[in-house]
Formats: sequence, C-alpha cells, structure tokens
Amino acid sequence: MSSFDERKDAFEKKFAHDEELAFKVEARCSKLFGLWVAETIGLEGADADSYAREVVAANLEEPGFDDIKRKVMPDIAAKNLDISEHVIDSMIEKYFEEAKAQIMEANNNG
Repeated sequence: MSSFDERKDAFEKKFAHDEELAFKVEARCSKLFGLWVAETIGLEGADADSYAREVVAANLEEPGFDDIKRKVMPDIAAKNLDISEHVIDSMIEKYFEEAKAQIMEANNNG
C-alpha cells in the first residue's frame, strides 16, 4: 500500500470517528436537555426518561437543535411556563458543553 493510500485511509478513519463523536455528543445533549425539560414540566422517573427519549428522537429530524425546540416549546407552553426561546437556547448550549465533556471523558477512558 502506498503512503498516499495509508494517509487517505487514516483521514477517512479520523473523519468517521469525528462524525461518530459528534453524533454521540448531540444525542447526549438532547437527552440531558430532555431530562431538564421533563423536570421543568413536572415529569419524574420513567415518565421523565420517556420524555427525554422523545426529545432525542425528535432531534433526528434535521441537523441542529431547531427540531427539539419545536418538540418542547408546545409542552412548555401547555404548562403555562414563562420560558423564553433565549433560555431554551442557553440550556441547549449548556447541555451541549456538558455532553461534549462527558463523551470526551468516556472516549479518553475507554
């Protein structure tokens, strides 16, 4: 195998690895955010876990987090909670950073 082929294979493996990590971070972020929303709207235990799974599933609709915002905003409104889109964005950002730290730590330890 030529040096070029080896480099190409290494880049392809790195790209696949980076994409897998990005997917895991986004899924973990969605779960953490979903658990926060669940608690905020009064869900506990298995109901909160189920709601978080729904948020994760909603995040598979399109790139980014607009899809999960569309999922949770009506649920927040139904409880008459005064939580702005800015707060939602801030919480997503917070949980994104937390998810990234968790996944990187697990990746480094595993």
